[in-house]
Amino acid sequence: MTTEIGHAAPDFELPGSSGKNVKLSAYRGKRVLLYFYPKDLTAACTSQACDFRDHHGEFAGLNTVILGISADPLKQHEKFIAKYGLPFELLADEDHQVSGAYGVWQQKQMYGRQFMGIVRSTFLIDENGILVREWRKVRVKGHIEEALEYIRQLENK
Repeated sequence: MTTEIGHAAPDFELPGSSGKNVKLSAYRGKRVLLYFYPKDLTAACTSQACDFRDHHGEFAGLNTVILGISADPLKQHEKFIAKYGLPFELLADEDHQVSGAYGVWQQKQMYGRQFMGIVRSTFLIDENGILVREWRKVRVKGHIEEALEYIRQLENK
């Protein structure tokens, strides 16, 4: 599985913070903003999640569901959600199958040390399950506003 704009987004099923498994194809009829992030409760990931939280109503008003994915276990997701009042589902990709399918599980480097991890990325999937936009190697500042503006433009077409 790989991602390509204009083609079906790779479907998946992962354990979700709601206590149920979440299947991407279950969201047909809605847009899905699927964001991959490195780790719960870290500075940049918290800032990004809180930005999504603060604009959640605007996304919902545009028929868009937000789903966050990291390799963290559900217990960690639950702490993250509780601490910051996140109103959207976080999914646990502990075996990296979904992040691998979307091409975001990559070799990274920090402080001279190399390791495998999630590269912060966002994918917009339309109501029919087609990938329409991707943002890779995302910088948190301004990203949510850019995604919202893109979705607003789709609404006005």
